[in-house]
Amino acid sequence: MTARQQAVTWGRRLAAMTWKEILQLSRDVPLLLFLLYSFSLSVVVSGAGITMQLTNAELLVHDADHSHSSRELIHRFQLPYFSFAGEISDPREGLRQLDQGRVMLLLEIPPRFHEALMSGERTAVQVLVDTTNAPQGLSAAGYSVRIAGLFGSETGLASAGLSGAEAAMPRVSSAHRVWFNPTQDERWFQSIAHVLRMTTIFAVLLPAAALVREKERGTVEQLLVSPLSPFQIMFAKVLAMSGVILIALSLALYGVLHPVFHVPMKGSTGLFFLLTTLHVFTTAGFGLVAATIAKNQAQVGMMTLFVVGPMLLLSGITSPYESMPKWVQTVMTFSPLRYYIDITYGVMLKGAGLDLLWKPVGAMLLLGGALFGFGMWRFRRQFQ
Repeated sequence: MTARQQAVTWGRRLAAMTWKEILQLSRDVPLLLFLLYSFSLSVVVSGAGITMQLTNAELLVHDADHSHSSRELIHRFQLPYFSFAGEISDPREGLRQLDQGRVMLLLEIPPRFHEALMSGERTAVQVLVDTTNAPQGLSAAGYSVRIAGLFGSETGLASAGLSGAEAAMPRVSSAHRVWFNPTQDERWFQSIAHVLRMTTIFAVLLPAAALVREKERGTVEQLLVSPLSPFQIMFAKVLAMSGVILIALSLALYGVLHPVFHVPMKGSTGLFFLLTTLHVFTTAGFGLVAATIAKNQAQVGMMTLFVVGPMLLLSGITSPYESMPKWVQTVMTFSPLRYYIDITYGVMLKGAGLDLLWKPVGAMLLLGGALFGFGMWRFRRQFQ
């Protein structure tokens, strides 16, 4: 047999195995429904329902002055950041509501507040913030400081008769230029992050479940005594599941991200899908290694959680990668998701190409080759 004939035969066997994996997956209706939900309705819910920005923070007020200045200050705590929850006469009632989690902020305005401002005396207001939810609480405290500071400076200038001369006074002006997400639409980030999570989960779960299914049914030994090589057996599973994940990703991209949240694709769509295929192949290495250890699909599910959980939490989706401890950053250099995040945001929102993304792409190539090679070595060793 010539080299060309051998190559054709090898390709036909791989194609037949790949088609077998697709047929087996098509018969698993619950898994297909879960896959469809994860890349459609679940993306909509995550993009529209999850927010990290301060919105409608319940504000309770204890106004002991009831003056024009106190009403003006209270009026500045407006939607969409703050929601007025009422006024109380006893500050201890405010503390009780803070403790019970009914409100996030308690604004206390002292007596003689307006009189002190007009006479030039120093006065202060107190804002108590529930920071049980630390990001929201810190944002609420920061906004409150800015509101009170601006109110104080404007009132001080007005009491000194300098309100008309404010524009002529020297001051530092901060001009913000927002790149890549100019409207600062948080739905872009949340929806893309959810798609990244689902892609990573299924990239580990589907190939691992396909390989363990062979072990459960006792067909692995039959495949090993066939003319198929271990590489063809394992790579066919990765190839089939990669195709399924790319189809699901297309559904999320063109069925949800673009029409619902108007997420742009500033870079090359072909490059994005090519690099997504690389990420799926790299991440599937974890699933294949897990499948060589697990004996049934329940164990594969547990091991998938063990692998994917830290990967999702520490790779930079939920919190900035640079803010993590150095040892966590070192461990996450072995996470394909760490590099896929840079690739996705780079291609979709920044229009980056391989000239800018060659480092994460190279890292994923090395990591994917090492993981797949280790999984194949484990697979061979089981049946020696």
